[in-house]
Amino acid sequence: MRSHALHADASRPGAAQVPASLPDLERFRLRNFLESLDSVQLERHDQSVDLAHIASLLEGNPKAVWFAAPSGSATSLCGNVAASRARLAQAFDTTPDRLLEVVRERLRQPGQVVEVASEHAPVQQVVLTGDDCDLTALPVHLQHDLDGAPYISASIDFVIDPESGWTNCGVRRLMLRGRRSAGIDLVAPSDLRAIYLAHAKRGERLPIAFAVGTHPIDHVAATMRIPTDELALIATLRAAPLGVVKCVTNDLRVPADAEFILEGYLDERGHVEAEGPYGEFLGYYGGVKSNPVFHLTAITHRRDAVFQTCTISGPTMAHTDTAQLAALRTEVTIWRALETAVREVKGVYAGPATGGMFNVRVAMQQRVPGEARNAIAAVFASLANVKHVFVVDPDIDIFSDEQMDWALATRFQADRDLVIQGGMRAMPLDPSLGGGGHTAKAGFDLTLPLLRPGSTRSMEHRVPTPPAYRGARFASLEAALEDGPKRFVDLMAASGTTDGREIVRWLEDSAATRAITRDEEGQYRFA
Repeated sequence: MRSHALHADASRPGAAQVPASLPDLERFRLRNFLESLDSVQLERHDQSVDLAHIASLLEGNPKAVWFAAPSGSATSLCGNVAASRARLAQAFDTTPDRLLEVVRERLRQPGQVVEVASEHAPVQQVVLTGDDCDLTALPVHLQHDLDGAPYISASIDFVIDPESGWTNCGVRRLMLRGRRSAGIDLVAPSDLRAIYLAHAKRGERLPIAFAVGTHPIDHVAATMRIPTDELALIATLRAAPLGVVKCVTNDLRVPADAEFILEGYLDERGHVEAEGPYGEFLGYYGGVKSNPVFHLTAITHRRDAVFQTCTISGPTMAHTDTAQLAALRTEVTIWRALETAVREVKGVYAGPATGGMFNVRVAMQQRVPGEARNAIAAVFASLANVKHVFVVDPDIDIFSDEQMDWALATRFQADRDLVIQGGMRAMPLDPSLGGGGHTAKAGFDLTLPLLRPGSTRSMEHRVPTPPAYRGARFASLEAALEDGPKRFVDLMAASGTTDGREIVRWLEDSAATRAITRDEEGQYRFA
């Protein structure tokens, strides 16, 4: 074991003093983010909690949860940190309705990565190697009833892609197999899987490191599918330089401000060991699979480190980390696809209750007939995981289940507005496939008929709102109708009344001496 003797800021226990020229290594610390949450967003357990009970305390909980004393561990544990759009928005210093906009804005800027010397890296304040590093000493808990073992689920992986030289990041779970070995899920197509298979084919180990205990922005970056060096992508989304430090047992660079880093390698044997079952992100179990094995060579961490677990699967999908993170990634990916397919996208929302990817809502302003269907086709092609696309006009709030149900009920005809595409690439974990390899996708065009220039909606397509008395004032109701046709609300505005019943009486009395008629829109007028 090696522990660096660093001077600490008394206001931030364990925080190393670094030269002013280096990045701020505390601003994006997980502990500091947790401490910024109020009681509406954070639930604290200061008493000892058995690891066996962690999962039930996290299940369906809308709050982030911080366990100060998980039993059998000297390290505190947190979960559900990214499991709400409100907390993700807070991480990006914005509001839930502007979250996607802010992420898109940040993605337009380059990210700066700055290497930090080991003595200035908080994540290397404590270094454990050899027999001193032990995965079972960490507060890793059983997450689901049928899981094959306790899982580390908040781990962001870092490897080098030999072809590009870029650092590749992702979020992969680790099933504890022993003190210094774990199974890793590498079945689904991914950059990491391709990199690993190339190494295994050559009989080579793949150096890898996992960050556990990271700011929500880092998790958002790790889930993105953007071809770039993904250390720089973390910096891009942070909108601040990212400090990285070289691992102690391999040459990988990892975030210097993380809580924990697990260093090691994937052995060269390939997909040879049983991993699973595990509760997957669609709310069902994934079975036992053959997967590679991770071998631990070092654990480095802050002196007052916070370990992290991510929630995934179960009956309350909308309150899981993975669903919220997947939803934001889905929205970014789809918006980028729509930018080249249609002209005026107003909003994109992926519902977390479906795992954050299967059902997608798009608000857009159609300019020409058929654009809604173009949008549906673009979304179909942009992500294999998307199955159902709902396109609405800008007047519909895509975050409102009530308004979406209303649009589906009143603006949709199945024989006219349903778009179905079969034989498309499938997400293998979708249980509705019944073992098949392809999926069908459905698009729902919930837009109103496109207006011709200069025309207005028929009465049947206008949405009622409370009356707004904005019409001009007149000396009398008779003068108001002499000016031209008026709706009842205009007559109220014309007289300045706050009642309206006296206008009913005036209309009745006036009709006895001068005919008053109504046009097709219900406006009153002198005959």
